[in-house]
Amino acid sequence: MFWCRAQEARFVSRTIHAVGGIAVRRGARPTVAVIQRSKDKLWVLPRGKLKSSERPVAGARREVVEETGFRVQVCEFVGVITYQTRGRPKVVRFWLMQADAQPSYRVMKDVAAVEWLSFGAAVKRLSLPLEKLFLTNVGRHAVLRPRRPQARRAKALAIKTGAGRKSLARRTRA
Repeated sequence: MFWCRAQEARFVSRTIHAVGGIAVRRGARPTVAVIQRSKDKLWVLPRGKLKSSERPVAGARREVVEETGFRVQVCEFVGVITYQTRGRPKVVRFWLMQADAQPSYRVMKDVAAVEWLSFGAAVKRLSLPLEKLFLTNVGRHAVLRPRRPQARRAKALAIKTGAGRKSLARRTRA
């Protein structure tokens, strides 16, 4: 099929731009926010349409606060998902966000429920296969803290217990 600039411009102008977040509450075990939409009862990551004059990061923060009720700090951009909805392309950009411990606002009317789940439970709860795949691949690195290497753990333990450098060296070589 022949593709021209006019078709490309029409395709781009019809694109729905949305933003959202992987909102995380840190603790002994990090939890991830998933929301249930009122209109169709689907469980999804918090997200919504970007306003025309809004910057993407500000829009993502706004949407997560509106849909979860928690204030958040935006940490880093984590990725994009794209799909077709009602015959139009939709692009959703996501940021990793750190949520406060307690809610600050009421959630929007179009949100039936908000749940804070462990990473694995959040992936299972999501209704859309594309979001499950996205959270599985991107979220694993963004949400779960990397484990410290053995040598660093041994050194931290030695510092806590007051052991000297010589005993630490013997333990790490053995």
